[in-house]
Amino acid sequence: VLKNSVELYRTIEGETGQATGWKMNGGLRLACTKERWTELKRQATTAHSFGLEMELLSPKEAQDLWPLMEVEDVIGAAFLPTDGQANPSDITQALAKGARMCGVTIVEETSVTGIRLENQQVAAVQTENGEILCETVVNCAGQWAHELGKMTGVNVPLVSVEHQYLITEAIQGVTADLPTLRDPDKLTYWKEEVGGLVMGGYEPNPIAWDSKSIPKDFIFQLLPENLEHFEQLMLPAVERVPALENAGIRKLMNGPESFTPDGNFILGEAPEVKNYFVGAGFNAFGIAAAGGAGKALAEWILAGEPPMDLWVVDIRRFSNLHKNEDWVRNRTLELYGKHYTLSWPHEEHESGRPVLTSPIYEILKEQGACFGSKLGWERPNWFAPEDETAQDIYSYSRQNWFTHVGEEHRAVRERVALFDQSSFAKFRIIGTDAEKALNRICSNNVAKPSGALTYTQMLNSKGGIECDLTVARLAKDEFYLVSGTGFRTHDSAWIRSQFLADEKVELHDITEEWATFSLMGPLAREVLAQVTENDLENENFPFGTCRNIEIKEELAPDVPTVLALRVTYVGELGWELHLPRDSAESVYDVLMEAGKNSGIANAGYRAIESLR
Repeated sequence: VLKNSVELYRTIEGETGQATGWKMNGGLRLACTKERWTELKRQATTAHSFGLEMELLSPKEAQDLWPLMEVEDVIGAAFLPTDGQANPSDITQALAKGARMCGVTIVEETSVTGIRLENQQVAAVQTENGEILCETVVNCAGQWAHELGKMTGVNVPLVSVEHQYLITEAIQGVTADLPTLRDPDKLTYWKEEVGGLVMGGYEPNPIAWDSKSIPKDFIFQLLPENLEHFEQLMLPAVERVPALENAGIRKLMNGPESFTPDGNFILGEAPEVKNYFVGAGFNAFGIAAAGGAGKALAEWILAGEPPMDLWVVDIRRFSNLHKNEDWVRNRTLELYGKHYTLSWPHEEHESGRPVLTSPIYEILKEQGACFGSKLGWERPNWFAPEDETAQDIYSYSRQNWFTHVGEEHRAVRERVALFDQSSFAKFRIIGTDAEKALNRICSNNVAKPSGALTYTQMLNSKGGIECDLTVARLAKDEFYLVSGTGFRTHDSAWIRSQFLADEKVELHDITEEWATFSLMGPLAREVLAQVTENDLENENFPFGTCRNIEIKEELAPDVPTVLALRVTYVGELGWELHLPRDSAESVYDVLMEAGKNSGIANAGYRAIESLR
């Protein structure tokens, strides 16, 4: 997406005659700690995989490119020659001119009052000056995108945050080709501006600007300066560029920027309304991403599916959790404050937790579970022994959980372990056309007898994978689908979008109504056989099938039937056990007691990742 932006800004002047101020002056990023230097080397490797030339430099080489900075504390730097900067106003005018040249009508100073829908599909945009009939709408309303989305029940989770930067008078030694400079260990960035410098940064204690208080006529305006808040960036900035101390300050700018709860922007068709697209929440990367994001949206609208893998920015990555404005605000502010902190492998965020928990959350917590969060669900990543705190200690080397996850891994390979996977996305598909619809949508054959279990993908028109899930046939007109935690919104929206209008089929999301335990390992049958009278032998319960099993009444008298899926994603014998939430604690206790002599262990998601 960013590469497409660069290409557009580089060529659009030739198409429109409107200059953009684009210059490819390169981008320089500093490392002042050993961990940051490791991070830069990892970023360089990633850049090379995308065909981008990123050079690793010594402090002296970096200073040669940026002579005004002090480098005594710098370990190294990364330089991206193809990075650059442009004039936002000029880019806007160039894009507008190009659009008009292609027949687009731009209507300014007109308030949108609503979006009219027909059968949950866009029909018209309502404005203060009348209605505009249309088949598709794109919500690019910036910090107002959330409020605009609410008009039609579309959730666009973002928060406006005060973002400040200063502009200096001309400084001797600042040249037009000076690269942009990012100094994450000092939380600041720099770029050339008419012979002077722009300096801004990302404070660890950001200030949100409540969208409800944003005036509708807030156009070409700024917020009041907050020098006291900005001072925490000024001191490290002067250490890096001493010339700043005596430079004249033309302006301290304070404006609201839209940020999202995961730090990525928001693109794509909203799951709530057909043909309602969103392009918003650009996290201060609006200019850098706009050209490529616009291209991606245009291609998405025309084809009905994204032109490439855009999952990290896809609006369907969110869930009902992201309708909680307090949660979104708190998590967004945490991510803003981490904008320039180190991006640790396996890092977990802390705000707004816990939200969704398994029915055995407290039990696992007592047993040493260290939890991670996925789409709001608390999930056990690993288990600490009694003499150790269940807490991640981040590092670019082996982290503190490595040995413990190894023990969990060994338990699955050699004995038996129990995973709590209650966060799985779980759907019931019912209706007389359920088989017909699913067999058309799935790449694998699911038109099998009741009791059959099928691992399958669902593909788009390009053969790309949209969904990756398990389909269990429970009855003639009923199927049970199990998918990954993070794909709950995406998968339900995509499957529903594939149902034909005349098909009698419904999808019901029962994710939070059912718990899931995975009993895995060579001794799994031995343990499960102790708690049920049902035949678990391979001849009568083979791989790729599902059965209802009964837990022995004397062990758990109040537990109804458990749906057992003979499937494994860890390469060992095992069953997924799906059951109502209120039965989960009893079934967990029964299984752990039955597995004592087999050396049963709790295991978490880090072990699953190592076993797959």
